[in-house]
Amino acid sequence: MKQIMLTTTALVLAQMAYAKDTTYIGSVELITGDTAADAARGTVFIDENRNSKLDDDEVGLAGVQVSNGREVVLTGEDGTYELPAYDDMNLFVTKPAGHATPVDADMIPQFAYVHKVDGSPDLRFGGIEPTGPLPQAINFPLIEDGSGDQFNCLIFGDTQPYTNREIGYVRDTAGKMLAARDNSNTECLIFAGDVMGDDLSLYPRFKKIIAVGGVPQYYVGGNHDVDFDAADDEDSFDTFRREWGPEYWSADIGNVHFVGLDNVRYPCNGVDPHPFCAANEDLTYNGVVSGRQLEWLKNDLANVPQDKLIVMTAHIPFQTFTDNDAAKHQTDNLDELVAVLGDRPVLGLSGHTHTTENIEKGESFDGWEANTNLAEAPFHQIVTGAVSGSWWAGDLNDQGVPHATQRLGAPRGYYQLDFDGSDYVDTYKTFHLSEDNQLHASFSTPRFREWAERLIAYRELYQRTFDQKPPVVLRDLGDMYMLTQEDLADGSWVAVNVWNGSQQSQVSISINGETPIEAARTQDGTGEAKLEGVDYADPLALAKQSTQGSVAAISVDGGEETAGFTTWKGTSWAGHAGPFQNWMLTDSSHHLWRADLPQSLPTGLHKMQVTTTDRHGRTFSETYAFEVVEELPNPEWQDDFWN
Repeated sequence: MKQIMLTTTALVLAQMAYAKDTTYIGSVELITGDTAADAARGTVFIDENRNSKLDDDEVGLAGVQVSNGREVVLTGEDGTYELPAYDDMNLFVTKPAGHATPVDADMIPQFAYVHKVDGSPDLRFGGIEPTGPLPQAINFPLIEDGSGDQFNCLIFGDTQPYTNREIGYVRDTAGKMLAARDNSNTECLIFAGDVMGDDLSLYPRFKKIIAVGGVPQYYVGGNHDVDFDAADDEDSFDTFRREWGPEYWSADIGNVHFVGLDNVRYPCNGVDPHPFCAANEDLTYNGVVSGRQLEWLKNDLANVPQDKLIVMTAHIPFQTFTDNDAAKHQTDNLDELVAVLGDRPVLGLSGHTHTTENIEKGESFDGWEANTNLAEAPFHQIVTGAVSGSWWAGDLNDQGVPHATQRLGAPRGYYQLDFDGSDYVDTYKTFHLSEDNQLHASFSTPRFREWAERLIAYRELYQRTFDQKPPVVLRDLGDMYMLTQEDLADGSWVAVNVWNGSQQSQVSISINGETPIEAARTQDGTGEAKLEGVDYADPLALAKQSTQGSVAAISVDGGEETAGFTTWKGTSWAGHAGPFQNWMLTDSSHHLWRADLPQSLPTGLHKMQVTTTDRHGRTFSETYAFEVVEELPNPEWQDDFWN
C-alpha cells in the first residue's frame, strides 16, 4: 500500500510539473522616450521574477517570432528584434511552444502592443485611444511552461449576445460549463468570431464570465464585432483590438501552430467586386483575407516546419454547405490562401453560419468554385456551430436558456480538439447532454411532410413577422414516434442527424434487434447542389423550430415593452407563436442520414437502435421506442368518458 501511495504521489507531481501556469498576470513592457523611435525594437525575455520588466539579470530568448503585422523576424541570440514601424499596426510575438505569455485578470494573453499614433476616428464604442509616438522599446515577457504535446482546446462559434439578457445565457451555458469542468489539460479557448452581437459595450461583462475557466483565450473578430460606424476597413476592428488584441495572430502550443485570421472586410463597398459591395449599397461586409495578411502569413509560415499541424481560425467559413451559393458567407480568395499554405497539414475552423459542418478534404458542393475559386475542400474544415444556436431563438429548455436549435439541426454547443503531437480528434459537445450523445433520430412520414410543407410555405410568405396566425403549430403534428400502417405503406423513413457527422461517418438502424439497415447520407458531397425541402428536412429539428411560445408572451406589468422577445439590433418578435425565421428552419442538412422503414412492421411497440461511427472510428448509439398503430388515437383529453 505504501508503494502504491508513493507511486501515485510521484505521478501527481509529474503531472503538476507539466501543467499549464495561469497565475502569470502581467503585460507587455513599454519603454518610452522623448522622441519617437524610428523602428520597432525590443527584447523577448524570460521574466524570472514575473514583474513584466526586463531586469538586468534576465536573459533574452533567441529564435522567437515577432511581427508588425506584415514582416516577421526571429529574435537574435540575445532576444532582441527590430522591425519596420507603421502608424497603425499590431506588434506581436508568436508565443513559442513550452512558454507562456502573461495574461491579464480576465485570462486574455498579453502578447501584443496595439500601436495607432492618432487613435481611432470618432467611433460609437471608442476604438483605440491615440498611442502617440512609438516607444523606444517594446519588450515581450515570457515564462517557461512545459505543458507538453498532449492537450486540448475548446472552440466556440458565435456566442453573439445582443443584450445583457443574452449575456446571461452565455453565463448559464459556456460560463457554467467552464466553471464546472476540469480545465487542467486545456491550453486554450478559441472564439471563432461574433463574440458579441453589435453592442460592443458588453465585452467587459463577457470577459468576466469566460475567465471563470482559468484558461487563456484567443479571439478572431466576426461581422458583429466590427465598429459599424467605421468608414474604412482599417478602423473597423479597432474596438475589438482594444479589448482582445490583434485581429490576426499566431501562437505555438505543443506541436501545433495556431493561426487566427481576419476575413471580415467591412465595409467592402467600393472595394470588392460584388453587387452587395457596390458603392451605392448600404455598408456591409465581405469574406476575404487581405493582401497584408497573406504577406504576413507567408512570412510567419517560413519559420514553421512543413509537417507541423496548422490550426487556422477565421470567422467566415472558408467554404460552407449552408451558404454554398453565397459569396458573402465564404472566403473569396481561398485559392490565394491555399497557395500560401501549400501542402501543409491544415485544420480550418470557422463560425458565422450557426451550423456544425465537418467538411472532409476533397469534399465538394455546387457553388464553391464560383465563390471561393476552389471546387473542392483543400483541407479539413470544421464550421464550429454557435453557442447562441439560432440567435437565442426558441422557448426555454430545462436549463432556462432558449433551445435555439441550429439551422442544420444540431443543438447548441462547442467543439473540443484533443491533440497528441500533430494528430487531433474533434468532438462536438452540447451544454445539456453527455459527450456520448452525438445524434438524434426521428421519422419522416407523409403526415409530417404535409405538415412541414404548410409550415415552410407560411414562413416563406411571412418571413419576419408574427402578426399572421400560422396554419399549423407543433401540436398539430401529433405524436412523432407513432406511425400508422398507412404511413408505412405510403413511404416513411428514419432521419438521423449526426451533429458532427462527416463524409466518413457511417450510420445504421436496427429495429427490434434485427440485422442493421445501413442509412445513406442525404448529401454525398461530390459536387452536387444543396438538396432542400421536406424530403431533406430533419423532422425533430423542424418540430422544435416550429412554434415559439415566447413570441406570444405578454403581461399586464410589461405590456408591449416586454412582449415576446428581442434580438439583433432591438428587433422585437411578438405576436402569434409561429416558427423560426425561414433561413433557420432545417429543411436541409450537411449531416443528415436516411433509412427507409420496412412496410411490413406489425402494429405494436418497437425498439430502434441508431448507431454511428465517426471519422476517428468511435461508435455512438441511441435507442428509441416507437409505436405502429392502425389509426392515430385522439391525442387530447377524452371527453366522451365524462359527458
